[in-house]
Amino acid sequence: MDLILRGHEDRYAVEQLLLALLPEDPPGKLVSSLFRGKTWITARAEITLNGERSSAFGRIPTEGETVRLRRRLLQQTLYKALLPLLPVSPAWGALAGVRPTKISTKHLLEGGTPASAGRLLERTYFVTPERAKLAVDCSTETVKAVRSLLPEELSLYIGIPFCPTRCSYCSFVSRGIGKKTELMEPYLAGLFREMEVTGKLLKASGKRVRTVYIGGGTPTTLSNRQLERLMEEIHCHYDLSGCTEFTVEGGRPDTLNVEKLRALRSGGADRMSINPQTMVDPVLRACGRAHRAEDIPRAYREAEEAGFSLINMDLIAGLPTDSPEGFRYSLDRVMALSPANITVHTLALKKGADLFDARGPLPSQEAVAEMLRYASQALTGAGYVPYYLYRQKYMSGSFENVGWCRPGTASLYNIAMMEELHTVLSLGGGGMTKVNLPEGKIRRFHNPKFPEQYLTMLGAILRQKEEIFGLL
Repeated sequence: MDLILRGHEDRYAVEQLLLALLPEDPPGKLVSSLFRGKTWITARAEITLNGERSSAFGRIPTEGETVRLRRRLLQQTLYKALLPLLPVSPAWGALAGVRPTKISTKHLLEGGTPASAGRLLERTYFVTPERAKLAVDCSTETVKAVRSLLPEELSLYIGIPFCPTRCSYCSFVSRGIGKKTELMEPYLAGLFREMEVTGKLLKASGKRVRTVYIGGGTPTTLSNRQLERLMEEIHCHYDLSGCTEFTVEGGRPDTLNVEKLRALRSGGADRMSINPQTMVDPVLRACGRAHRAEDIPRAYREAEEAGFSLINMDLIAGLPTDSPEGFRYSLDRVMALSPANITVHTLALKKGADLFDARGPLPSQEAVAEMLRYASQALTGAGYVPYYLYRQKYMSGSFENVGWCRPGTASLYNIAMMEELHTVLSLGGGGMTKVNLPEGKIRRFHNPKFPEQYLTMLGAILRQKEEIFGLL
């Protein structure tokens, strides 16, 4: 869509809402205008789409203008102009960001009630009542997390950027290794060096580890002995006496066995993710996953036998060749296992994923909406509550990803990381450290994405860690 700005330069704010509302970028024209008067600042949006035209305007007092209020006005005006041209009302209204719960969380922390937070989302941002309640429920869990965290605490993320194969929907940084494992030992040597240096800096800083998360990739692509060494190195370099949550992404069942699960549990991990994504074999094949649906219950039982009582399971709504009936079947089978957490993702067609260019038969927006409605009703009926959510670009139907949990089993790391509640110190390929600074500012530091780059640039990575701890 052609975008013309008049009277302002807030292109990013306008473009992001356009991307959320029209992810397919259809041909058309949008003129976004801003006029400043002595009393009012007036915004106007004029849209031409599919041969139809629509316009809307809004205004705020000139006195007290802020960047946030001005950008919100521009987005509200764009939303109201575009709404008559859309087939359905967008679930998240005029919200374009990946963290819609930040609005409701801030409102609650400032003394608002869940009811008033819901009204704020519905009336100011045009969020549907269902999504407003979802956001407020998640914000309620976030407020609990905020009150449990201490200023000196941070979270530790350790990345293992390897997978046995690459799923067609995946945009995460990872190496599909197949039978080629020659990179794994050099990578671990580099990672252990980063852990050693960072551990010394952490000890000198007076900061303490509250949660640990080992992600990827698929960390359990590592061998039994490699996982044992990883756990040994973590305990060698970090004081985990104040750690209340230690999660490992088991991910794919074809990378799990009893020995690996026992090594992780004996090494201190108390939370495990086993992620089927779907329980329908043809859909698994369409996604490029090597395991079968029947492997999931086996891996789940083995994790329980190894001592894991807090298990998360992921499903994705909108996978190629899937249907509302197939998704319901998958969710019902996962719920029958009674995991502590179930995360329901919506397929996002990222540019780094194979599906972006070769999508195949994907479910319609209406079908994905039906899948998510069923998930909400079924999980709520089974006693699960939503505890965190986020959105992504190029997401089917511009919906969301939601983590559901049984009461008392919410993942503190997921909330703290997604809501940016405290510093997340990241190690390994593709890791991103987020340093929380005063006044709510965030500094981000990226490790190189791929294992080869990570090893080549290890010296620079270690120097960057010194800069990070200078800020801390």
